[in-house]
Amino acid sequence: MILSRYERMIARRYLLPGKGEGFIFLVAGISLVAVMLGVAALVIVMSVMNGFRAELFDKIVGLNGHAVVQAYGGQMRDWRQVVGLAETTKGVTSATPLIEQPLMATYNGRVEGVLVRGMRVSDIRSNKTIGSKVVMGSLSSLMPGSGQIAIGSGLADQLGAVVGSQISLISPQGQTTPFGTVPRIVQYTVGAIFTIGVYDFDKAYVVMPMEDAQTLLMLGDSVNMVELQTSDADQVGPILAPLATKVGKMGVIQDWRQMNAQLFEALAVERVAMFTVLSIIILVAVFNILSSLIMLVRAKTRDIAILRTMGASRGGMIRIFMTVGTTIGALGVVAGLILGFIFLYFRQSVVDFVQLVTGQNLWDPSIRFLSELPSKTDPVEVTVIALMALLFSFLATLYPALKAASTDPVQVLRYE
Repeated sequence: MILSRYERMIARRYLLPGKGEGFIFLVAGISLVAVMLGVAALVIVMSVMNGFRAELFDKIVGLNGHAVVQAYGGQMRDWRQVVGLAETTKGVTSATPLIEQPLMATYNGRVEGVLVRGMRVSDIRSNKTIGSKVVMGSLSSLMPGSGQIAIGSGLADQLGAVVGSQISLISPQGQTTPFGTVPRIVQYTVGAIFTIGVYDFDKAYVVMPMEDAQTLLMLGDSVNMVELQTSDADQVGPILAPLATKVGKMGVIQDWRQMNAQLFEALAVERVAMFTVLSIIILVAVFNILSSLIMLVRAKTRDIAILRTMGASRGGMIRIFMTVGTTIGALGVVAGLILGFIFLYFRQSVVDFVQLVTGQNLWDPSIRFLSELPSKTDPVEVTVIALMALLFSFLATLYPALKAASTDPVQVLRYE
């Protein structure tokens, strides 16, 4: 929309308060603030929800892989063959044998349920989710037969354990006696403590060398599953389809979508619902722009009539008032984006401040899964939000602009 010099001058004049027009300027300012808050709310909420999904995905997939080959009956004796078949499958980047078993852990009279995970030493050290999150001790102490284990920070807090503490793991699969099965109790030394960032994982995981896990659970040379990583998590189904037919007799393949279907589907539904609800805020803000322009047109009726008698066209009047309304919307969008990005940058500080003022725990890791408020801004999503707000603002200018263009100077100036 190209404006002439006089149209730009008049539009700029109408954007600033004139004598006796303070109320109209106030309404226009409120409209700008409303658009700003609506855009900021959308950017903040969508970025936090994207971050929540991304963090959960990274943590869950970082530990459980994109898929697993689950053994029938819980024991896979031919796991080396499965690993070999997986590594030769196009699109599979790694195949890791795993042992996972829920057990009980005790220390100083405290008892907690744990999830024991046995991995090859090389896999433990190369796992970024665990290796980069060690807060105490070192994973280098974990060697087969050393009796060293690594535990989550949440579990360490619940047991009151530190590096060097002697923790006993209790397995129900013990020796059979005439009086029944005697649980197997083995003592291990805490060699490292790690923080994954997912509360449920940090309070339960115990990581040890695979050989020690096989001995503890009396599995011999068996494992429970083989974890698979692929080149594209979103295409895990087609990538693993050829492998599924090859390992069908040894186990069943489950990908991350099947293992966490309810969680990620709930996040997707909530994301769409929040976007829809918060978009209504922008729509309400746009109605403020509409009302302020209608009042501006009524206040400037005499000016419009004079401009029309001086040769201003109807199209010129339409462009002037559309420019005024769209400018208010555009300034609100820019201010909203700035406010949203500032809030996201200081999001954890804001949460901590609100918790300090209210005395309430707004981000309980036991409920929220993650230990900190996450954020991941999608540039495409931000662009869509900005364009949507601009479109709503533009549409709100149509009626006032057409009303101004239809002003009859003869009727207005008849008694002047």
